[in-house]
Amino acid sequence: MANLTLVQAINLALTQEMEADDRVIILGEDVGKNGGVFRVTEGLQQRFGEDRVVDTPLAESGIIGTAIGLAIAGLRPVPEIQFEGFLGPAYDQIVNHAARYRTRSRGSVTVPLTIRVPVGGGIHAPELHSDSPEAIYAHTPGIKVVMPSSPYDAKGLLISAIRDPDPVIFFEPKRIYRAFREEVPEDEYTIPIGKAKVVESGTDITVISWGATVLQCVEAMDSLPDDLSVELIDLRTIYPIDADTIVESVQKTGRCVVACEAPKTASMAAEIATIIQERCFLHLKAPVQRVCGFDTVMPYYKLELEYLPDAKRIAEGVVQCAGY
Repeated sequence: MANLTLVQAINLALTQEMEADDRVIILGEDVGKNGGVFRVTEGLQQRFGEDRVVDTPLAESGIIGTAIGLAIAGLRPVPEIQFEGFLGPAYDQIVNHAARYRTRSRGSVTVPLTIRVPVGGGIHAPELHSDSPEAIYAHTPGIKVVMPSSPYDAKGLLISAIRDPDPVIFFEPKRIYRAFREEVPEDEYTIPIGKAKVVESGTDITVISWGATVLQCVEAMDSLPDDLSVELIDLRTIYPIDADTIVESVQKTGRCVVACEAPKTASMAAEIATIIQERCFLHLKAPVQRVCGFDTVMPYYKLELEYLPDAKRIAEGVVQCAGY
């Protein structure tokens, strides 16, 4: 076992997949010589060469368009988009081409493409560097959307994403890139896409989250009354969503709080609340609570941490739901 940060776990997954399969290539802005803006791909160009770790121009549409072509031609490209806000210029390529080729070709053409994207706030970055757009891409059929919350999960989920026959957007919560370390097996392993993780079992209330907010939920649980039994679920995969794990938990507890960084309106929290309403209505003891970002652009440094759901705000939501 190695004691790794999220960055190191992702780097290890990329290294092992590139060693095992010469079809795996990396491309993006500064991913080679500089090792990426967060140094996630550090050392890979030196190890595998400039033909497999390719520094590209600053052109997100071109990066993803090229990667789609490479995937259709039989490779397994892993393009990096430096920040989630820069997905905008590549939106057409992602939703109108990568997501649709399987259907367009009646299954004869697949796009085994993994788009790595740092996501979320909490690092005092400028505008277009701190958003949480996972719901936008989960709304697009044909794309899988993954967001790990730990080094162990990051490695296993990234390997699964690279091996998947369809396009995957792999969101990496930049706030926790180096926030903590965790034991990660040095041997190869996978975590199935589409399966949530029960972080903590409980009987009184279900808390659902993903990405960096999972850590805030864990912290919030430490401040709750001792007699309140909380079941914490880490979604891990935004789409396809593991509705069965959600439903099983809420049918047991009868109460639910969903916490995420994204703006509240039309977020994945709203989708989860709807799933619960449709499949758990007769089990509910309280309305589903959403503890989310606010319906505004992510603010600059001074107010950024006021925007993000922290342990205090999550704990207040849990107490309110439990006391309904």
